[in-house]
Amino acid sequence: MTAAATPEAPRPVQAAADAPGPARTVWGRWWFGPVPRARIAWLRIIGYVFLPFDMLLLTGSSMAHARLPADLYQPVLLGRLLHLPAPTPWSMYTLLVVTVAAGLVAATGRALPRASGYIAACGYLWWVTISMSYGKVDHDHLALVVALFVLPSVGRARIGDTRGCEASAWSVRCVQIGVVAAYFLSAWAKVRIGGFPAWPNGSTVQWALSRRGTGLGRELIGFPLLLKASQWIMFSAEALSPVMLFLRGRPLYLLVLFFAVFHAVTYALMTIHFLPHAIWLAAFLPLERLTGLLPGRPAREEPAADPR
Repeated sequence: MTAAATPEAPRPVQAAADAPGPARTVWGRWWFGPVPRARIAWLRIIGYVFLPFDMLLLTGSSMAHARLPADLYQPVLLGRLLHLPAPTPWSMYTLLVVTVAAGLVAATGRALPRASGYIAACGYLWWVTISMSYGKVDHDHLALVVALFVLPSVGRARIGDTRGCEASAWSVRCVQIGVVAAYFLSAWAKVRIGGFPAWPNGSTVQWALSRRGTGLGRELIGFPLLLKASQWIMFSAEALSPVMLFLRGRPLYLLVLFFAVFHAVTYALMTIHFLPHAIWLAAFLPLERLTGLLPGRPAREEPAADPR
């Protein structure tokens, strides 16, 4: 009589680098290194809750433009390519309601996350295109538009879902690139229009403070060397912003903090804000850790076991 065979010990899980899929190479890991779905859930909450605030207050000019004569409508390139008609009050009211409603549904991450998310993204793109087709284009909305189009691609996502996901990684990386692109292209525009080193050596900040500075900002007009140094810091930070895509841990968080403080100081001195852009600095942070801070939730919620 032979002894019963003992069950074979489970084999160790292969390293992520040996696993099949797009994350096998260094470039693939940079794009698709798994990111918890919880981070997507938090980013959706940030973006879709901000959406009605932006549409009603920051880009509310779309509604005002709908009451202007149609011949004043000079669509930007995207509007011309899509043949977007001149806005009317009814079309803008309908677009506002549909976009905000779809965004609130998508924020939950449960019911039709892709369909509702893409409806919100297309609606907002239409809305912001109308807003910027009357002579003024704001570059601080780039990351917001990118985020609205890539976040729905992940599908369902809950704030307690700690499973690593390549689709989440790709979505987060796209948002990060949108943030960095706005900074870097801003530095490039300064060089292309103002010249180098003419722009950082100029008096742009001094002029801005005299034009729309707060009481605190106007106190700095008499310190030209300080203002010139601030222009060099601003230009250097924007030009070097792509390093954010490759940093990890504390150095990355310090750089995110620097840009957040930069936006806060800019608003305090000149009442110029970049909220549609600044909120997406959160894409560089481990937002999934916020779940453990919520009342009634453990510090780490494990994903449910695969029934297979």
